[in-house]
Amino acid sequence: MSRSSLTRAVEFPAGHRYYRDDWDPARNEAAFGPCSRAPGHGHNYRIEITVRGDVDPETGMIIDLAFLDRLIHDHVKGPMDHAFLNDLPEFSDGAIPTTENLARVVWDRLEPALPSSCSLEQVRVLEDRNLWADYRSQ
Repeated sequence: MSRSSLTRAVEFPAGHRYYRDDWDPARNEAAFGPCSRAPGHGHNYRIEITVRGDVDPETGMIIDLAFLDRLIHDHVKGPMDHAFLNDLPEFSDGAIPTTENLARVVWDRLEPALPSSCSLEQVRVLEDRNLWADYRSQ
């Protein structure tokens, strides 16, 4: 059997704010600049999800694309589309929804939902064409 990788991308707008409640506004501004200012700002995110697995000799696929699309919609795009990312449960403890942290959140949401026939290889979150973060398997 041959192993291969497959990447599916989704795009959606969402907003966020870099701000720590335990810091005063001046310290937040010094650390995060304009990204700390209320009410926050938005991006047109692109998220690329790469799975790896054996190619099924009967279907020629690693994973059924319709199934993968449903997972991505249910766990990522649906809850994050037009959302204020600071309000996601994963950021309720004060973690900041940076590009790096968002990539980890997407990983943590998708990885346990995948079938055992494949694994998550990488999640890439792009805030724009000049800024992205990758989260990979260890």
